[in-house]
Parts: sequence; C-alpha cells; structure tokens
Amino acid sequence: MSTSEATGESEAASGVRPRRRPRPRTVLLAALALLVAAGLLTAGTGYWAYEHYTGRVQRIPRTFPTNAPVPPPSRGGSNYLLVGLDTRSPVATTGNDAKGALWKYGDQRSDAMMLVHIPDDCSTAYVVSLPRDSWVEIPGHGRAKLNAAYSWGGPPLLIDTVQRLTAVRVDHFAVIDWNGFRKLTDAVGGVDMLMPDGERRHMNGEQALAYVGERKSLPNGDLDRAHRQQNYLRTVLEKVTASASLGDPLRLKETLDIFTDTISVDERFTDTDMRELVWEMKGVRAGDMTFMNAPVKGTGTEKGQSVVHLDAAACAELWTAFKESTMAAYLAGHRVDRLRAATN
Repeated sequence: MSTSEATGESEAASGVRPRRRPRPRTVLLAALALLVAAGLLTAGTGYWAYEHYTGRVQRIPRTFPTNAPVPPPSRGGSNYLLVGLDTRSPVATTGNDAKGALWKYGDQRSDAMMLVHIPDDCSTAYVVSLPRDSWVEIPGHGRAKLNAAYSWGGPPLLIDTVQRLTAVRVDHFAVIDWNGFRKLTDAVGGVDMLMPDGERRHMNGEQALAYVGERKSLPNGDLDRAHRQQNYLRTVLEKVTASASLGDPLRLKETLDIFTDTISVDERFTDTDMRELVWEMKGVRAGDMTFMNAPVKGTGTEKGQSVVHLDAAACAELWTAFKESTMAAYLAGHRVDRLRAATN
C-alpha cells in the first residue's frame, strides 16, 4: 500500500461510504500528556510543574475490564490506547472540567482510536489508527463496528475489544471529548494545517473539528480521515514543542491548564509513571514519531452498514511487532499506509 501525502490524505482506496451529514468529530490530542507534556514540562518549568500538573490530571475509575483475558505485557515497551469521543453533550465529559458523565449507555462512541507503542528507550512512538468502522467481535454483543464498543460498555468494553482483536496488552488509556478538543486547539492559538495544494490554512477549534471530522469529500473515506487526525495531532505536537510561548510563563500555564482540564486517563497511570515518562521522552518531537493506519482488506456492507474489513494476516504481523517491540524492523520490511513526513 502506498504512503500518504503530508496533508494527511491516504492513497489507500477504501470505498467507505460517507454518512449523509458529517458532524464535528474529535481526535485524541497530543498523544496524551505523554508526548505533548514532555515538550511542555521540560521547557524550563521545573519540578513544581511535574508536581502541579501531573497531580491535576483526572483519573478514570474502573477503566480496565474484569473477568476478561489480558494479553501478556509487550517486550521492551508499553502500549497506550488513545481515544477521541463523538458525544453530543453540551458540557465537558472528560478532564477536570467535566460536568457530564464520561460514559452513559448509547450516548458516546469512540470516533478516533489510536494504539500507541513506546519502546523502553523512549526514543520514539508508533501511532496506529484503528478505523472506527472496523467490523469486529465485541465481547457479549457479537460482530459490530469497533466504535460501538465504547457506546455499549465504556472504557472497559473498548479495551477488552481492542485487546482481543490485537492480542496487544493496553497498559494505559486516555480520552478526550470534542469539547476538550476545541478548547485545546484554541488554547494553543489554533493550528496551521498543510492543505493538498501546499498552502497552510490557519484553523481555530471549530474549524479543526470540521477538518478532522470530514470524510464525505475524501476519496478514501475513513482512512483519509484517520490521516487527517494524525496530521492534526502531529501539527499540535510540533507547535507546542516549538512555540515561543513556552518561554512565556503565563501562556505556558494557560496551555498546561487546558491539557489537564480536558484529558482523562486510567487510574493506574500514576503521577510517578507520568513524570518518569515525561522525563524519558523530553527529547522526542513529532518528527520522531511514526503515524499509520492498521492494514485493511477493503470495505463492505454488514447489516445495512458500511464497514471496514481489517486484513487479519497483515494486522497479526503488525501486532506481533507491537508485542515484540520490533516496530523499526517491521516498518523496514513492510509497505504500510503511513503518514508522510511533514514539509515546511
């Protein structure tokens, strides 16, 4: 499969049929506090920032499934499931700003799902988008679209579904809703997205929501949209780690406050874990990361719904590389639907 352009458009033909009316959707930002905070917290804020901001991150109680099989830990690395919620709630449902329920049966679906592998040396991160329309087995519910797992059972059912699908252990979980997405985008002063014509277009929170949510006009539907989400994530990472505002204590504090106000993480992700990860990844930048889509066979129709069929054999090789922490070798030997390096 050929690679995608820097604009985030995929060249893989999927044929996924668009919904009749696209809605604003979200993407999990900033590879959590893991990667974005790495650049922010080490930009001269000192130990007080570690103490203050890691302690402010909202923890999700009972995140992980019980009475469900758990894959063994990956060798030489850890894995994070990053989720963006499609929710119609008028109030925030994630982060310290949350006033609504993080999960209520049928109210939210996971619109962006990224499985991230970070090797033990913390020199990079591998980000793989799981198509929301993937036709998979959801424990207790039979076969359905992957994004229905969150709707039916919140974080535990989604994690259980992903672990059974990939045989990859999810070590940590992070989630943001579209209210948080919009606030975070505006907090960093908007983003300058590279368009197909090579021009950069400045977008505020609402415009960025429309950009990452659109698929009707994209030739490859959900796969192109996933690359838009990845492109957006990379752009935010680049901006916050290179921004002159990092030298402005007031602006920096405002941005850090927005991160902690909008993102929620699992209860096992302790302050100590977060501080250690931030410190180990302090030198990682967006250009050091790899963004790609999970391998797919194509699209089809199931129960009257347009779905994406994953390529089971190709996915098995990818997930083995996750488990064995051999992603660099995997990428060297496989053609993948990968987001190209950005150009200036």
